[in-house]
Amino acid sequence: MTTQPTKLELAAPDRLRITWSDGQVRDYAVRELRDKCPCATCREKRNTPPPPPTLLPIITEAEARPLRIAAMKPVGNYAYSIDFSDGHDTGIYTLESLRELGEATTS
Repeated sequence: MTTQPTKLELAAPDRLRITWSDGQVRDYAVRELRDKCPCATCREKRNTPPPPPTLLPIITEAEARPLRIAAMKPVGNYAYSIDFSDGHDTGIYTLESLRELGEATTS
């Protein structure tokens, strides 16, 4: 992929904005990024049947707080690793996948 991010910024506490080298600007809800995490654990979790509706989940204190991006680091020149406030940090988001997620904006 020849298109690269030129600017990463938090547009709001729960929204990431990426400006790309071709001029496109995309906004990403932090929840969308977390829900679409490409790591093996998250992919497996998405493919398992949902628990019965009568089962009450136990969540950690970190999961109960609003979801935020704690850090974002480049991985080579092809991806980014995102650390989320719920402690999850194993997903590597390729530049191609980031271009497909989120929504184009004019801001």
